[in-house]
Amino acid sequence: MSASNERIYFLLQMAAHRLRKKADNVLLDQAGLTTAQVAVLNLIAKGTEVNQRELAERLHQNESAMTAMVQRLLKANLITRHRSKKDGRNWVLEMTDNGRTTLDRAHIPFKEINTRLDRAISSKDTKKLAAQLNEIIDAFSDNR
Repeated sequence: MSASNERIYFLLQMAAHRLRKKADNVLLDQAGLTTAQVAVLNLIAKGTEVNQRELAERLHQNESAMTAMVQRLLKANLITRHRSKKDGRNWVLEMTDNGRTTLDRAHIPFKEINTRLDRAISSKDTKKLAAQLNEIIDAFSDNR
């Protein structure tokens, strides 16, 4: 069988859409965040001297989209922005206490999503699927 015969692209799109929609709905309900906002907050929380450009690069987003995201997070008092101590031309993003608390609330819905995935996919198949998805990501990276 081929990817075309099995409609792999379509199935991946449908699976991703349903996962994102379910995750966004649960996250919005329980933490007031979207999956995209959680991704940004996780990177800020784990990094040091994180700036907008780095976020855009790591999330494969354009900088204008990241500018809008950062503005929403600043307005919601989830992050702060200040000048870098290493390079005064750069703005560094940091979590606020409210941002940390909100991000902690977001971890609970992800446990629910992962539990549903565990029920849908056997543990043996989970490892294989993860490897295959990484191969797909690599096959379509900008480096190829």
